[in-house]
Amino acid sequence: MNARYGRKPHRAIAVAAVTALFVVGCGAEEKPESSKPPSQTSAAPQKSSATQESPATEEPAETLAVLKGKDGFELTVNSAVRDAGGFLTIRGSLKNTSDKGRSVPDTVRGDETEVLKHGTSLGGATLVDALGKKRYYVLRDTDGRPLTTTGLGILSAGDAIDIFMQFPAPPPATTDVSLQLPTFEPATLKLS
Repeated sequence: MNARYGRKPHRAIAVAAVTALFVVGCGAEEKPESSKPPSQTSAAPQKSSATQESPATEEPAETLAVLKGKDGFELTVNSAVRDAGGFLTIRGSLKNTSDKGRSVPDTVRGDETEVLKHGTSLGGATLVDALGKKRYYVLRDTDGRPLTTTGLGILSAGDAIDIFMQFPAPPPATTDVSLQLPTFEPATLKLS
């Protein structure tokens, strides 16, 4: 019997120690580090508003191409940049140039089963390298989500949202590619 009663204080001490460590560990995360700027955790597009003003020091973005789509949608490409990791990232904006609000067509996400699971996106975009005779598809993460702007919905008349698409980078010798997106006219891009 003494052994049985001798264990209870040890359990209580162990439980108290674990609880104290848990409380200390949780409390430490509540205080943000002052040396790091807050990071943005979502890659979801933000609607631009006519009331938002850009800083006076910001230069207008260069336009590499404008793809015209159905129902008054326009995709403007402002950059197509290779990075050291072997990727090509395309950035720009999608604008509703019509006089009424419209839904971004579901067809722009393509028809791949994995991409369809993740909602409306630009997952149907492809790059065609005519010189290398290759077609490059938007990259996917390990869960099948396309590495592109997702969650596209209704755009009001005149509204635009920032977009991005990430592809495998064509070889360095390839300087021109054709960007293709379902329901949009293709456009040729010069790669940097």
